[in-house]
Amino acid sequence: MSGEPVRRYELLRAERPELFRNEPGGIEILTDPDAVEAAGGVVYQDPYVLLVRDAVRFPDGRTGVYIRSVSATAEQGCVVLPLLGDRIVLVEHFRHATRSWHWEVPRGFGTAGLSDAANAAKELQEEIGAPVRELVPLGAVHPDSGATGDRVLLFAARIDAVGRLEGGAGIRRSLAVPFAEAEAMIADGRITDGFTIAVLTRARLAGLTA
Repeated sequence: MSGEPVRRYELLRAERPELFRNEPGGIEILTDPDAVEAAGGVVYQDPYVLLVRDAVRFPDGRTGVYIRSVSATAEQGCVVLPLLGDRIVLVEHFRHATRSWHWEVPRGFGTAGLSDAANAAKELQEEIGAPVRELVPLGAVHPDSGATGDRVLLFAARIDAVGRLEGGAGIRRSLAVPFAEAEAMIADGRITDGFTIAVLTRARLAGLTA
């Protein structure tokens, strides 16, 4: 077995075995050297994401290849709903993938060496310049269980004010709205970001918006 994609695949298996767990009755990842090399291994890597091509065996016995993305670090990404008094804070963020402006809440990748809470506080400070007064965990979501192995943590954060926005990352303005208005923005399509919809839903179910 040779080649950089295969070497990186074996390293990923050693460092993050949870990504290669096989469950009874599920789609089995094949790890013999020839199968890994034929499938491709880690075919792309940068500081944020890996693209992995796995050799697999389906429950009916067929074999094939699946591609998936995983974060470059084991630390989980986060989504943070800023609570400013009885309002929530949204940011208008330009996203390269859709070539569009989106109303969203702050979020980010996991940061190596930071705890979940510290990572959430870092993202909030970077995007809207707001220190966290209180952080409320709201569970986790899988953003796309068909294409990515990531699990992303949801939080609400009580803040006292919005500071400097992260304009260099494509954020052009913020908006503080009642929760009912945010729900109306979901209903009429002004909010389409799945992470934002998820964290607003969890906040509603947790009673944070009453």
